[in-house]
Amino acid sequence: MVSKARLPPRWIIRTFWTLHRSVTRWTGARVGLWRPKPGKYGTLRLVTVGRRSGRDREVLLGYFEDGPNLVTMAMNGWGDPEPAWWLNLQAAPEVTVELVDGPRAVTGRAAEGEERERLWARWQQIDKHLDAYAARRSRPTAVVVFEPR
Repeated sequence: MVSKARLPPRWIIRTFWTLHRSVTRWTGARVGLWRPKPGKYGTLRLVTVGRRSGRDREVLLGYFEDGPNLVTMAMNGWGDPEPAWWLNLQAAPEVTVELVDGPRAVTGRAAEGEERERLWARWQQIDKHLDAYAARRSRPTAVVVFEPR
């Protein structure tokens, strides 16, 4: 059994990401997005279409590169509910991601089987507490792959 890793209170996590998203928006993405470095993740801005509202929805996500693909996790700050962006992506998988070097049209999907295991292992190299954080959720955390369109 994996012991549960300690996380800050949920309100702190939500406040941090809200401020991060605001700074990124206010600066026109000059601040807030960065490329991954060895052993560290980068940050991208994902724009999905709301599955109920039909309006554009933005979220910032950590990612790493796997060849031409970008990889993230649908983890909602390690809270139990699925993140809204993941539900939106499943309803409309053709989306746009914005990176430091500009926007990219991509198609999102969940990694499965051997691919998921391989990509999860890559995340474990970036975050040593990954399994402990994932144990906080009642369902498996989706590993999401963005493929260029």
